[in-house]
Amino acid sequence: MEAETLALAQEIDFSMWGLFARATLTVKLVMLSLIVASVWAWAIIFDKLIAYRRARSEAKTFDGRFWTGEPLDELFDEIGPEPKGRAARIFAAGMIEWQRSHRDDGGLIPGAQSRIDRSMDVAILKESEALQKGLPVLATVGSTAPFIGLFGTVFGIMHSFIEIAEQQNTSLVVVAPGIAEALLATGLGLLAAIPAVIFYNKLSADSDRIVAGYESFADEFSTILSRQLDA
Repeated sequence: MEAETLALAQEIDFSMWGLFARATLTVKLVMLSLIVASVWAWAIIFDKLIAYRRARSEAKTFDGRFWTGEPLDELFDEIGPEPKGRAARIFAAGMIEWQRSHRDDGGLIPGAQSRIDRSMDVAILKESEALQKGLPVLATVGSTAPFIGLFGTVFGIMHSFIEIAEQQNTSLVVVAPGIAEALLATGLGLLAAIPAVIFYNKLSADSDRIVAGYESFADEFSTILSRQLDA
């Protein structure tokens, strides 16, 4: 009898596709949602890695141009009011307000410094929001995927116990497939959650460093304009 049971167990398809095909509709929906969440998370991860690398490169290139000693008006004329680089857009926001603050007679409208600072702060906020777009999805996947997988596991195990009660048989052939299907849901949940959590922490730190660089540049740029205002 034991040999017959083992032979039947060996005939069962325990591959991921086999486990998915035998799972109940609820567990299948859980697995599919976790697969979609994992693909979505990885798409965001690769997109942000590329975007952050580009942002750092653009900032480095613009800093090199900014600190060459070229007159600010000439630099602004070269890059235009809507440049492609994020750091350049912050500079452009400050320069636009700087030019708007001049009267027709060449004098400055009172409060120019504070308006320039606010303009650059708004530009930094926009760039920060763009850099962090998608990160809440990683946080959500990282925090909820294990529980969604656990729900599928609980439901799968419950279904296995129902089968045991209906067949009045606790043999390996009856128990093993249901338990394996249930545990697959937990595995998929962890597979989606672990990379999401790791890269959320990394990308959040990278974003904070990039934004801190923008803020440092804005402070230095504001200091330069302040000297010109005092002069």
